[in-house]
Parts: sequence; structure tokens; C-alpha cells
Amino acid sequence: MHVLITLIPLLPLAGFIVTLVFGRGLLARRPEIVSLAAVTASWVLSMIVVVHVFGAHDKTIDFNLFTWISAGSFHVQWGYLVDSLTAVMLIVVSTIGMLVHYYSIGYMRGDGGYYRFFAYLNLFMFMMFMLILANNYLLVFLGWEGVGLCSYLLISFWFHKKSASQAGKKAFLVNRVGDWGFMLGMFLMFVTFGSLQFGKVFAKVPFVSPGIVTWISLLLFVGAVGKSAQFPLHVWLPDAMEGPTPVSALIHAATMVNAGVYMIARSYPLVSHSHTAMLVVMIVGTFTAIYAACIALTQNDIKKVIAYSTISSLGFMFMALGAGAWVAAIFYLFAHGFFKGLLFLGSGSVIHSMSDEQDMRLMGGLRKKLPLTFWAMLIGALANVGLFPFAGFWAKDEILGGDFAAHYYLVWVVGLVTAFITAVFMFRLMFLTFWGENRASADVQHHIHESARTMTVPLVILAIPAALLGLVVGLPPDGGFMHHFLSPVFYNVEQEHFAWAGRGGALLLVSLVIVVAGIYTAYVAYLRRPELPARAAARVPWAYQASQRKFYMDEFYDVAVIRPVMGFALWLADVVDTKVIDGAVNGLARGWDGFGRRLRPLQTGRAQSYAFATFAGLFVLIILIRYIWGA
Repeated sequence: MHVLITLIPLLPLAGFIVTLVFGRGLLARRPEIVSLAAVTASWVLSMIVVVHVFGAHDKTIDFNLFTWISAGSFHVQWGYLVDSLTAVMLIVVSTIGMLVHYYSIGYMRGDGGYYRFFAYLNLFMFMMFMLILANNYLLVFLGWEGVGLCSYLLISFWFHKKSASQAGKKAFLVNRVGDWGFMLGMFLMFVTFGSLQFGKVFAKVPFVSPGIVTWISLLLFVGAVGKSAQFPLHVWLPDAMEGPTPVSALIHAATMVNAGVYMIARSYPLVSHSHTAMLVVMIVGTFTAIYAACIALTQNDIKKVIAYSTISSLGFMFMALGAGAWVAAIFYLFAHGFFKGLLFLGSGSVIHSMSDEQDMRLMGGLRKKLPLTFWAMLIGALANVGLFPFAGFWAKDEILGGDFAAHYYLVWVVGLVTAFITAVFMFRLMFLTFWGENRASADVQHHIHESARTMTVPLVILAIPAALLGLVVGLPPDGGFMHHFLSPVFYNVEQEHFAWAGRGGALLLVSLVIVVAGIYTAYVAYLRRPELPARAAARVPWAYQASQRKFYMDEFYDVAVIRPVMGFALWLADVVDTKVIDGAVNGLARGWDGFGRRLRPLQTGRAQSYAFATFAGLFVLIILIRYIWGA
């Protein structure tokens, strides 16, 4: 089993190297073949490992391959940890990652960087596998930084577009802020516990000052805020839509944004010992959930609507973690990966058929021309809003039930409002895209067609878990298979249960009514009376503008961060570098130049002048010596 686990990340790494080196030479005809073989083999191995964990889910596989770093008292092993939490992440990462690879065959065919794209996808998979398999925080951080690098390479893949290159840099820089917090957390952790190994750290947590535990937890959470796009470090994720759509699906559904949620969940024995840290996690997640949902209401780019939906969903996960509903958070991450991957790949199919058009205002009427894409996206949308019996219903409502059971009633209300808004903006997307008359130009309409099988088959596969996953692992609520499976990881979770036939059933019914009301609101506003949104925007233009401008966060960062930093950099360049440093060097040179000019007249070329100067010098020297000796 150790060999199989080791091979899971190594195969995509090998695929990356081979594809990058030989993609334009030996593999020029089919440059994707090695990448596909590597990721498929990793998926097969992952499923074997998952089945093994299913058979003995209360046993943990923890082993070291070699000593990675050894410096004084600082020792870090290169090792892997596999338990039920790892198994859940392996299912999500390997399955969606593999389907994205196959989907990319049709989506990226003909692109000049085709081989390079598949090489980067394999590198992304290697880094994410490292992140979820690592048995210590430093190795997690290696994968953490690796997925950040890959996101930069893939978001700015079409680097000839300034918007894409800018988006890649924005993602990279914003994530450095969060990573700074993660690094400080690791420094404090090593000083406190003397190790970065999960087992050694968690075993010593009860014997450490609660204040230190709180600081370590909060610093780790800063890293999670950046990677999982929580307020205020969420601004990179919507701009990441500048990359190819398969990249959007990989980042949003399977890899990067899930990393923060996974890291906090993996740190359960640490974070759960700090009530303050838990409260901060819950507050940030709750605010982010409703904040991103409000922005999604007015966006017109189909991918950006789904991107803000992802930010909101991640907020739900952190809301659950902070409220103590640890299993519900991972259940939602599990389900979210499939239906969000389905939505992104479905939007890619729409964009592909619309000649790369992403504005929903120029779409419409596509359900007849793209029937398979329509049904797949409808399933994804229903799962995303949490309609019974789709996967999102069970996962989302466990979170809301966990908030209510923990007596966080305000958080529960905010969650319900967010669920309503989510239903509105998701079915606004569906109605504008698939109903009514097509609003594109005649030339674009002429080329609308269903996507190739390499793109539609992954949609069909993802639609199955998006529809049925909750029924398989989520029943009964708060006590189903997922709870039993993850109980060895979240071993000391104490919270009230749903009481399926009592209060829990009432909570589920309330949530369901809220979602149906949201869908009906979208139906009235965008199908029956399409003039209503414009009238509402005209009545409260400040609210509409604020939502459409993303509550001015980009403008805020421009004024509060970018301009001061650029101004400081220019001051360093113009004043410190040019006038102080260069001025000092140039001033010294000018001083010696002036001194040399004053000495120049002494060089006359006349021998008698030199002899006289020598005689005078000797005379003065003799007088000085005589004076000194005489004294």
C-alpha cells in the first residue's frame, strides 16, 4: 500500500516532465497522451487506496520515505498520511482532475500551447496530491505553494492577453499575503511544539497555553483565507476566470480553493481547542457567504457568476467549521466539487458553442441547441442551490442544521438568506442562458452546436454524483455514512443531531421553502416579467452599482494598497536610489574629480620645479623631525 500511495503523486509529476520536454517533438501528434495516462493511473491507484480505507477506516496509514530537511534540531520527513479525510479528498481531486484532463482534449484542441497546457495540468495534480497526502505542515506548504504556482501558470496561460497576465499576477500576489500567515503559523508551531509533524503537534496541543494555540490557529487561517478566497483576500478568484475554462473547473472544484478548507479540517485537533479561532473562522465564512452571493446577483459573465458562487460556497464550509459542524463542512466540500465542476465545464461547453462569448445578456434559447449541456447544468444548478433531493440539499442543510443546533441563530438566518440569493442568481444564469430568444449575432447563432463527446461525457459523469451523492452518503442527515466514515478524524465532535422526524425535519423544510422561493423569484424576474430587474436597479441604483462593482473592493485595494505601494516604490527609485545612493556615489566621484583638478597645476613638466618641490619637502621634513626630537 505504501508503494501505491507514493505513486499517486509521482505519476503526474512524471507526466509533467515528459509532456513538457517531448510535447513538441516525439509527442507532437498526441501531446496529451502521457498526461492522460498519468492522471488516469493516479485515479485508479487513488480508488484502490480509497477502497482500502473504506475497509479499515479507523486505521491510519502514516509513513516516512526519507529525511527531507535536517538542520540542527529542525528535522522534516518526506512522508504521507492516509485516513478517511484523505480518502474523501482523493476521490474529489483525482476524479475531477481526471475528467478535466479529458474535457480539455476538446476544449483546447488547436491551441498553440496545447502540450504545455496538459503539462501544467499534470503539475497541478502532483502539487495537490502532495498537499492532501502530506503528513506534516511543511510538506503541505510545498503543495500549497505549488498549486499557487500552477494557478499562476494556468490563469495567465493565454499570456498574450493583458487581462489574463494581470489576473495571473493578481492571484499570485494576493495568495502571497495568505501564505505569509501560514508561514508565521508554522514558525510559531515549531517554536511551541518542536515539530511540524501532524501527530507530534496534535499530541501536545492539550499541554500548551490556549493563547498560543489561538495564535497558531489564526495564522493558519490567514493562509486558508488566501487560498480559499475568503474576504478580504477573495479578489483574485473572479479574475482567475481569464484562464481557460478547464482551469476554472480544476481550481474551483478540485484543487486550489479546497486547500484552505482541507488544511483547517486537517488541523481539527489544534483549531478545535481555541473557541476564539473557531469564532473567527465562522464569522469570516458567514460574511463571505452572503457577501459573494450579493455580488453574483448582478454579474453578467457566466463564469464570474459561478466564481462568486464558489466563494459563497467556501464561506458556507468555513461557517460550518467554525460552528463545529466539521463533518458537514467536508460533506459539502465533497458534494460541491462535483456539482461545481459540472457547472464550470457546462459553462465551458456554452462558451465554446457561442464562439467564446461569456456575456449572458448575449445568450438565450440554448436549451434546444445544447440539450445535453442544458440538462447537465440544470442538475448542477439544482444541486448548487440545494433543492431536494440533489447533493447540495443534504450537504448545505447539514451546515444550516449545525449552526442552529449550536445556537448560532443569527448565522443560521444569514445562511438562509444566502441560500435564497443563491437560488436567485443561479436560476438567473439558467434563464438568461437557456430560455427565451437567442440574443447573439446571426454569425454566432449560425455556429451554435453541442460540444464534442470529449466535453459532454465528463458532464454526464459529473451529473450523476451531483444528483445522487447526498442520497448515498448523506442519509440520515447528521448521522449518515459520511459521519460514520469521518468519525475517526473528527473524533470529539459534540453537537445535537437533526432528529429527522422532529426539529431537524422542520429545518430542512424551511430551507427547502427558501430555495423554492428563490427559484420562483428568478422565474418571475427573468422570464415572466423581465422588466423587473431594470426597475429594481433604477429604484435603488446605489445598491445595484455597489453589487455590480463588487462593493468597490478592487477600488479599495487600488487606493489603500496598490497606489501607496507603487508610490513608495517610486519614491525609493527616484529619491533613495537616484538621489541618496547614486547621489552619494556620484558626489564622491565629483569630489575626487575636483581634488584632481586642483592638483593638476602641479604637473608642469619642468625638472627644476620638481627638484625645488623635493628640496622644499625635505627641508620641511628635517625641521619637523628636529622639532620632534628636540621636544
